Amino acid sequence: MNTVNFGEHLTIDGYEGDVHKLNDKELVMRCLSDLPEKLGMHKLAEPVVYFAKGNGNKDPGGWSGFVVIEESHISVHTFPGRRFVSADVYTCKNGMDRGFILDFFKSTFGLGYIEDNFIKRGTKYPSNDIT
Repeated sequence: MNTVNFGEHLTIDGYEGDVHKLNDKELVMRCLSDLPEKLGMHKLAEPVVYFAKGNGNKDPGGWSGFVVIEESHISVHTFPGRRFVSADVYTCKNGMDRGFILDFFKSTFGLGYIEDNFIKRGTKYPSNDIT
């Protein structure tokens, strides 16, 4: 059995963000466009960013964006009305620079503080092809 995990997944929840930055579609686009290169990853397509209207409950609406990378994906969901951002960085590479990524999101969106979770994915991923 392989002892190397398939990949790494960092979840980021950022609080007390800059309302204007969180409500800036072009900034979300730049974040998704620039981060893969800064991490040594490769975009398979240009990022997409959509406005998601609120649902009248806990979701006041904001920008949702996604970039597919050769190594997996990066997603960002902003909630300017709550000064909140939720993001995922998932990669099949090992050795993710979590400090760099957290600092990147903190400065990009002017966050006051961040909660993050780090998950090792595919801990029993086979080391050889089946056939």
